[in-house]
Amino acid sequence: MSDTSMKVGAVVLTMGNRPDELRALLESVAKQTGDPIEVVVVGNGSPLPELSVPGLAVRTVELPENVGIPAGRNVGIEAFGPAGRDVDVLLFLDDDGHLPNQDTAQLCREAFAADPELGIISFRIADPDTGVTQRRHVPRLRASDPMRSSRVTTFLGGANAARTRVFADVGGLPDEFFYAHEETDLAWRALDAGWMIDYRSDMVLHHPTTAPSRHAVYHRMVARNRVWLARRNLPAPLVPVYVGVWLLLTLARRPSLPALRAWLGGFREGWTTPCGPRRPMKWRTVWRLTRLGRPPVI
Repeated sequence: MSDTSMKVGAVVLTMGNRPDELRALLESVAKQTGDPIEVVVVGNGSPLPELSVPGLAVRTVELPENVGIPAGRNVGIEAFGPAGRDVDVLLFLDDDGHLPNQDTAQLCREAFAADPELGIISFRIADPDTGVTQRRHVPRLRASDPMRSSRVTTFLGGANAARTRVFADVGGLPDEFFYAHEETDLAWRALDAGWMIDYRSDMVLHHPTTAPSRHAVYHRMVARNRVWLARRNLPAPLVPVYVGVWLLLTLARRPSLPALRAWLGGFREGWTTPCGPRRPMKWRTVWRLTRLGRPPVI
């Protein structure tokens, strides 16, 4: 398929509390070169403002309650037909970000057309005022140079593009996670199915610098979902290794006592609550992750 024939859509999830930022994002999508992009905006437990943007087709879905980030994005995927099949590529964009460059969608079309094994592209997130990319926004262990593009083993949930064939192959994001690590769960399943993931420094989403770790719920869900991630996806011998390494890393970082209590509560919850279906990856996928620089024990 040539890049010019690829249909591109976009999914934006919002809680309705950033209307000005949301409009700025949609205006940046409307300015993308190439064929127009249809956008689905999902109101996650909130009503949506009027969203008419010149030159942009916007559909809205209002959910009666906050179902979490992965479930909300899955609703956006399904708005484009089962597994998003009405389009070839979906952009997933945070509602308080915007695309500073007008060729991002076209670069996505060209990348997917040039590489049939490429399933997901992770964009570079940069602060709009300083241009700085936080280390945590580079989805690899060697994150000191955010300007270096590379193959990676995960991606950023609110700044990426995915072939919809990936969702047809492996399913969507894990609804149960609500928030945190849902991208890695999908990434591991995609890699296990033979897809590849790229981090592209030239595809940029401007997003204000934030620190999600300031919230106790962050620590609980990060810990719970880390255990769920292992239980769902790793071969049995690697589950205790992966979880044990993350326990030691967390303790080594010396979190505050409230943060540690929240983390340990989530860690316990991860072992004692249902995590969804278990589909352990093949050992050759473990080797692929290792070759890509992130063995699934860290």
